Amino acid sequence: QVQLVESGGGLVQAGGSLRLSCAASGSIFSINAMGWHRQAPGKQRELVATITRGASTNYNSAVKGRFTISRDNAKNTVYLQMDSLEPEDTAVYYCTAGRQSGSIWIIDYWGQGTQVTVSS
Repeated sequence: QVQLVESGGGLVQAGGSLRLSCAASGSIFSINAMGWHRQAPGKQRELVATITRGASTNYNSAVKGRFTISRDNAKNTVYLQMDSLEPEDTAVYYCTAGRQSGSIWIIDYWGQGTQVTVSS
């Protein structure tokens, strides 16, 4: 089992920045990628970004150029730096962990979620 603990959500004005963190613990050897999903009210959950152990990244086109995912393998922690935030980014953000091979991303674990609210 892998446990994911998120932090860093909150309220920010449009154009502002937030950084989310997610610390993984437990059977880390079983995963090779981590990422973030989000779910806005009344909408389906969607992928935000992923990063492999080798630091290969993938982004949702809606956030590319504004969000940056990174990881510290020594700390088993992944970060999501969110800049130029827009009201449309308001959502619960979930840390995810699993296995990625090419375009296939299998999510094995979910965090509890952290609220990000962007005011206009």
